[in-house]
Amino acid sequence: MSGKVTLETSIPLEGTKNGVISISQIEEPYGPKSGTVASIGISLAGKADAPEWKVHLPLGNLDAVIEALKKLK
Repeated sequence: MSGKVTLETSIPLEGTKNGVISISQIEEPYGPKSGTVASIGISLAGKADAPEWKVHLPLGNLDAVIEALKKLK
């Protein structure tokens, strides 16, 4: 993975001692001209800048994903 990573926020991960959920924006994550993505990461060790698990969502899909998550709530 390449590209510019901007950490937007870090949220304490419920049910863990040190875990965090990190929300980042990554420009050109898969090389030149690849679309910007939102990256949602999970770190049980509390390392927001180095999550153990992550998912990349194209910015064009964010509204639909947010709506689906609201339904879960």
